[in-house]
Amino acid sequence: MALPPAVGTATWPCCSLPLTRPFSQATRRWGRPGGEELGRLPLDDLASMPRSAGGPELLFGLSPCLLALRAARRRVARLLLQACRSGLQGQRAELLRAAEERAIPVLRPRRRELDVLCRHQVHQGVCMEVSPLRPRPWAEAEVARPGDDPQQLWLVLEGLQDPRNLGAVLRSAHFLGVDKVITSRRNSCPLTPVVSKASAGAMEVMDVFSTDDLAGFLQARARQGWLVAGTVGCPGPEIALSSKIPITRCLDFLWDRPTLLVLGNEGSGLSRAVQASCQLLLTILPGRQLPPGLESLNVSVAAGILLHSICSQRKGFPVERRREQLLHDPQDPSASSEAARVAQHPGLSSGSEKKRQDRG
Repeated sequence: MALPPAVGTATWPCCSLPLTRPFSQATRRWGRPGGEELGRLPLDDLASMPRSAGGPELLFGLSPCLLALRAARRRVARLLLQACRSGLQGQRAELLRAAEERAIPVLRPRRRELDVLCRHQVHQGVCMEVSPLRPRPWAEAEVARPGDDPQQLWLVLEGLQDPRNLGAVLRSAHFLGVDKVITSRRNSCPLTPVVSKASAGAMEVMDVFSTDDLAGFLQARARQGWLVAGTVGCPGPEIALSSKIPITRCLDFLWDRPTLLVLGNEGSGLSRAVQASCQLLLTILPGRQLPPGLESLNVSVAAGILLHSICSQRKGFPVERRREQLLHDPQDPSASSEAARVAQHPGLSSGSEKKRQDRG
């Protein structure tokens, strides 16, 4: 695919040299700018086409590009910053400085050229031509012993195929303090630029690993003393009675040992083999009677709820510190009244909180 004429004739910001040579060199080395991944972006939700080994891709968006430069996990061929009359400021200026320090070529195309290159994705005026980022084999993960830290949390993802779901899950996992992420190599969305953009760049800095044998991985961790907690949609009475694995609502879960939280495919959930490897199943109960078709949550939303429910039990978690302050500060009348409201909230007073009180 030939470059748009306006991009091919753009100039360097300082020396007014034509950019035809940098573009043509990149084209000869990696094919067309953006590589095979660029042409697949509109169909990325289907995750149906494998990426070519070692081929380039076009990372887009301010946070993904900036975090990718900071993490230095990718090879960067060039940075594309939207040309504008006003000078670069803030994070865009930081991007430019980082690129110059690493001798990365910088191009200044106009907005419409970036739109074409990114197939009208939301690029925020920033793109980078980079090498792909892939999950590492799980064998490279440092597995701490359960006795080292009882509150370790790994997130395990089986068969997530929507890149925007995967990106949103990674963003929540990074924000809430998940230690590592494990994905199934089979039937899972790769770590594409769409995933990075949906994660606001969290994908660029997180530890993401993969395995071909997810059930075997879970069973090995269970033998080492980890709790393997799967997830299931809102169970009906017949499912709850027939399930051989205990089903617990997330608010009742007590996080007292290293845990693997396992989320399944957007449509089919956990496979039988993976679910059979779980010691416990967590669920989120709805707040009302639901009509058919609305019995479950989007996987990224469910991940956020489950992770917050678990991670808020971590010692030093901001919500926990604030709650303790409200419940143990009798000198502040406003704090006492707010404590009463906090205690009445079902998400803060049930389940693990009651278990703590019973133990005390």
